[in-house]
Amino acid sequence: MSNTSKAGTSKAGEDKRAESSAGVFSEQERAALKARSTELKEEARDGRGAKKAAKDEAAVLSKIAEMESPDRELAARVHDIVTAAAPELAPKLWYGQPAYARDGEVVCFFRSGQVDKERYSTFGFSVAAALDEDGGMWPTSYALTGLDKAGEAAIAELVKKALR
Repeated sequence: MSNTSKAGTSKAGEDKRAESSAGVFSEQERAALKARSTELKEEARDGRGAKKAAKDEAAVLSKIAEMESPDRELAARVHDIVTAAAPELAPKLWYGQPAYARDGEVVCFFRSGQVDKERYSTFGFSVAAALDEDGGMWPTSYALTGLDKAGEAAIAELVKKALR
């Protein structure tokens, strides 16, 4: 009897662990992790240089073109703003989304709200961004549903500040 109850308890415990581990990452998170794994393999294979930079930018522009409206227009505008404000940043894909890196390290990125199944897209900064000069609290990402002239200017200024 104790073997049966132990086996039953063990089986139930295994089922609960299997259920909880299966729900750790959402479908979108698993897709992003898979995309990042592919990106890392391509980076290791492609090395560095002008050819790689051109390939990375083409991949970013292709990803933006694949997005549905209005994220496509937002991402294209962010791309234009970032590359104009900080030409030293190299476009690249990061978790399957557009990002901009200095010396291979991502400084800022765009996340499509539609891809992430969120109600807004995000423009954010990684830990490589130098935005923490003004104290102990600073924003690391911004919700985007549209961009006016003030928003465009704010992104350009933040990107410049992030590189100081």
